[in-house]
Amino acid sequence: MSDTKTVRFGLLGCIRFASKFVRTVTESSDAVIIAISDPSLETAKTFATGNNLSPETVTIYGSYEELLNDANVDAVYLTMPVTQRAKWAVTAAEKKKHLLVEKPPAQDATELEKIVEACESNGVQFMDGTIWLHHQRTVKIRDTMFDSGLLGDVRHMYSTMTTPVPEQVLERLTKEAMGLAGAIGELGWYPIGAALWAMSYQMPISVRALPSSVSTNSVGTILSCTASLQFGSTATTTAIVHCSFLSQLSTDLAISGSKGSIQMNDYVIPYKEDKAWFEYTSGAKFVDMHIGWNVTPERVTVDCSGTPETQEAMMLREFTRLVEGIKRGDLEADRRWPEVSKKTQLVVDAVKKSVDIGCEVVHL
Repeated sequence: MSDTKTVRFGLLGCIRFASKFVRTVTESSDAVIIAISDPSLETAKTFATGNNLSPETVTIYGSYEELLNDANVDAVYLTMPVTQRAKWAVTAAEKKKHLLVEKPPAQDATELEKIVEACESNGVQFMDGTIWLHHQRTVKIRDTMFDSGLLGDVRHMYSTMTTPVPEQVLERLTKEAMGLAGAIGELGWYPIGAALWAMSYQMPISVRALPSSVSTNSVGTILSCTASLQFGSTATTTAIVHCSFLSQLSTDLAISGSKGSIQMNDYVIPYKEDKAWFEYTSGAKFVDMHIGWNVTPERVTVDCSGTPETQEAMMLREFTRLVEGIKRGDLEADRRWPEVSKKTQLVVDAVKKSVDIGCEVVHL
């Protein structure tokens, strides 16, 4: 019988970004990497060497099938291209492996539903890799601004995720590599998810891609897009979300409520790993003659210097807590996480559909 206190991970895909996950697991007392895999055995071996994964303790496979047939692996971390994730996520679930999947976890809601159904029917946990949801700052904002009533009712949100890609690389961003939604899936997952989070996962009633905002490369991959989201039966709450491979790095999140407002410029990955902050105002108004404000923004700082307090460590801790509980028989898979993913995917799909039909309104 396996040790229920340690979750044994296997990696499906050895891309450079997976090194961050290796670092997080290495620093954890709740998890260990025991296997890695890649369709190229040489790529897997190079990854192992570069991340100090010894062949004496980590099995290196040259195919995903071999790793999934390893009975010692409890959970898998999927990082292969999004166009391949649904196939291997379903296969992994059928092999009774718990799933931590990079975002976006699928190309569309149909694929994601198949993944979730496979997880539920096999009693395994599903979670996507949206790390900022696990940050202590995110929890602090919820407590300080939302649950306390300091923000009031959410009225408007503005959120971005942009990162520059060299011009010579843009033409190589194909739908086969990026998925059907392009930047909307790869980057838009964050601002769309942020808007849903701020609305406690109430779904918008409609979305629309803004016509002048959509840019594609010569093969039709979406490189940039801005969309509006309408919430509430009378559209009393709105959001503007923007994603792009054509702009410099930005991860802005601004939320305006009936009583206060919140502002961050680093919600996806904080400026500093050991601390993070957000600014808010409450009861703000212009002073007489409109020569200034009656308040200045208050800054709330969250200390993340303890262990395991990075957002990556917090996500891993939550995932391993669930997996350990399932292994012991104390818990069932938490359906909250796949529900969050499914709602985000549905809105991603709606924005993509709006682009496809000439930036018309899509009702949900």
